[in-house]
Amino acid sequence: MAKRKRKLPRHSSPPVQQGLVSPRRPVPSHIVLPPYAISGKPPPAVAPLVRTPEEIEAMREAGAHAAEVLLRVAEKIAPGVATEALDAFVHDEVISRGAYPSPLNYKGFPKSVCTSVNEVICHGIPDSRQLQDGDIINVDITLYRNGVHGDTSSMFLVGDVDESSRKLVRETLIALREAIAVVRPGCAINEIGHAIETHARKHRLGVVREFIGHGVGSEFHSKLAIPHYFDPKQTRQLEQGTSFTIEPMLTLGSPSLRIWDDEWTAVTKDGHRSAQFEHTLLVTPTSAEILTQTPTGETAHDLIADLVNA
Repeated sequence: MAKRKRKLPRHSSPPVQQGLVSPRRPVPSHIVLPPYAISGKPPPAVAPLVRTPEEIEAMREAGAHAAEVLLRVAEKIAPGVATEALDAFVHDEVISRGAYPSPLNYKGFPKSVCTSVNEVICHGIPDSRQLQDGDIINVDITLYRNGVHGDTSSMFLVGDVDESSRKLVRETLIALREAIAVVRPGCAINEIGHAIETHARKHRLGVVREFIGHGVGSEFHSKLAIPHYFDPKQTRQLEQGTSFTIEPMLTLGSPSLRIWDDEWTAVTKDGHRSAQFEHTLLVTPTSAEILTQTPTGETAHDLIADLVNA
């Protein structure tokens, strides 16, 4: 009997290795800090899920700034650029807008942005590793401004990326868009996960279950949970004025994961690549408003859509 061949990952890059992490960057004294910035310990989530008109307007502004920072990051993505350099750029850009980089010291996270490369699912810590030709990377930006957070992320392609990785990126973005399309007052939370999981299964992609969308506003993570898979128990209906993120993480192989010893970086166990896109949304009288876009409606997602569909 012929020996069965081991199935190889659908990409040829070596596993991502941990690099050196530089000290935490300072924040000027004039920047208003979120409650956890000094202690690293966020207080219990107690804020109402439905936002006030004043909060909504502040979230539009914070979301627009986050979207603009992400668009500027797109200009920096290239082979040879260290993720540490992306963190430095984001930190300075956020500070220049009178905002605080929300990830910094949130539960002890050491950097101002998350950079998740290839098989890193989420919460990658920027370090000395340089981006390689053929990599894919998620940059996850959240900033705190005028008392609220704006949270968004996008995938980016580094140089010449293989077709299976481009497909993963493309279909993950489509899954997010299909999930956003079901949002409306009265929408059951599990309709969001159903839309994502249905699309993922159609394209034989895995859905990460351990990390989910969340309420966001005056708190970085509120008590509202948004699974990216269908959960029949999640029948709670969304109310007009609720704000939250949808941020599906899809994989080329199994969605099973492990956490590095830094206690943050989540990677696929099988080494297959993962992709994620994220928006902060507001439930309107009829649908969902994307809060993490520029005043003219631009997002980094649109740039990537053009590339992966080319």
